[in-house]
Amino acid sequence: MNKQPTSNGDENIWDDVPPEAAPVQPVTKPTKLKKPEVPVAAERDFDIEGLMTDFPTARDLERFVYDETGIVLNLKGRANKLKYQVAMDALNGAPVDQKYIGKDNPYLEKTDMVPEEPMKTLPPRDTSIPGRDQLQNEFFTAFVPHSDQEYHAQGRKMHCTFKKYKNGMITYEVIGPIEPRPYGEKIDKWGKVRPEIIRWVDPRTGEQIVQRSDGTLTPIGRRLKAMMQTFRYNNTNQWVKYVDRDFISLDHKAAINPWDLDS
Repeated sequence: MNKQPTSNGDENIWDDVPPEAAPVQPVTKPTKLKKPEVPVAAERDFDIEGLMTDFPTARDLERFVYDETGIVLNLKGRANKLKYQVAMDALNGAPVDQKYIGKDNPYLEKTDMVPEEPMKTLPPRDTSIPGRDQLQNEFFTAFVPHSDQEYHAQGRKMHCTFKKYKNGMITYEVIGPIEPRPYGEKIDKWGKVRPEIIRWVDPRTGEQIVQRSDGTLTPIGRRLKAMMQTFRYNNTNQWVKYVDRDFISLDHKAAINPWDLDS
């Protein structure tokens, strides 16, 4: 990386500017001749017989097409004549039906890859929770103790949002972080030790109720409220200051006479 010179403020930025050179007369450039375009068919002249001779398996054929064109094909299990025709079309620049297009790099063997455990399904949102348009305030914290025992022992934290709705209901939702955890050991065909499987440390909870609209707390709500009350904020705590807070809107009439109930 080239370092830019620094200035101490006393230097003249124009000191190192070279004097202007004498104007240079424009030189007429000769007209460049365009190179003749080579037809694609002349560049890529493949036929089925040659492909069948050189690439007897679908995997070999997929890798050759990938090397030549960058196109990933899905040819396994196809009729012999069909897969070679599809490969030849791709090599010769002809359009290929999307149903023959693959996704995975043909050089990657799935048996050589470390399998991953599927992500968990989040519980559905409780139907008693008001709609998003009824949201009064929301508070995010990244200091909730981790629910995973190993991460909890390490002092790791989770990201959590608290939401209070206009009817007084308060909810929480742990949103992450999601992290991979290698599990077990296995020796691959190259003699290297690799994880047997990747399992996910996924603390997400979906949106769950902390405080009901009548002010009563759920079992997890009592623990979360007690935890947030330990987080001090001046002479109060984060539960009162950020989570279970109330907003009062005042119009001009209420500001003049707050005792006029008809205003």
